[in-house]
Amino acid sequence: MVSTKKIMDKTYASHNSFGNQALVDEMFQKSKEKLFNVNQWSHLPGITASFQLYSPSGQEKMADRPQISDYIKIDLPGPFPENWVVVTHLIEEKYLASFTVSPCESPLDKWLQGEEIEHFFIKEATSTFQVEIKGTHIHAQEIGKNEAINNKGYEAGKRKIINTLLAEGAWAGFQAYQWEKLLDYLVHKIEAD
Repeated sequence: MVSTKKIMDKTYASHNSFGNQALVDEMFQKSKEKLFNVNQWSHLPGITASFQLYSPSGQEKMADRPQISDYIKIDLPGPFPENWVVVTHLIEEKYLASFTVSPCESPLDKWLQGEEIEHFFIKEATSTFQVEIKGTHIHAQEIGKNEAINNKGYEAGKRKIINTLLAEGAWAGFQAYQWEKLLDYLVHKIEAD
């Protein structure tokens, strides 16, 4: 039950300034390409999680953009189980691009569909990755909502202990580092390897 769990909302942000509207428009197109090229997120400099986009049927997508109902497999650095999210919302407008994901089961384990959530957060949690233009600035955000540990009931499956350790320990310390680095990449402060 969600009401008995500690729920947190967190937002991380980065921005970069560009000299004029023509340049910010050009760089924003590149920001959108970076945002939607999820597989490239694995190539950020330094220690980073690994990200792989999958179709709704569980097939790896190599150069495709995420679509609603696509999955993303997230492998954190270290000896941790993979974590899965599903794309639930997507926006692409002239000055705004974003997509939202929620924890889910693995699309590779068809016999477990609707059962075990293979993520350390509950299925009600969301993460929105967003880039937008404000004046001659590009802003990037990761907006986490309803983040509570997935360590109760059938949804946690055999991962109750590891989910608690991940959410309170490993991920808690790595989360700010990972998202700040990604956001700096989206606004062109750093580049991928």
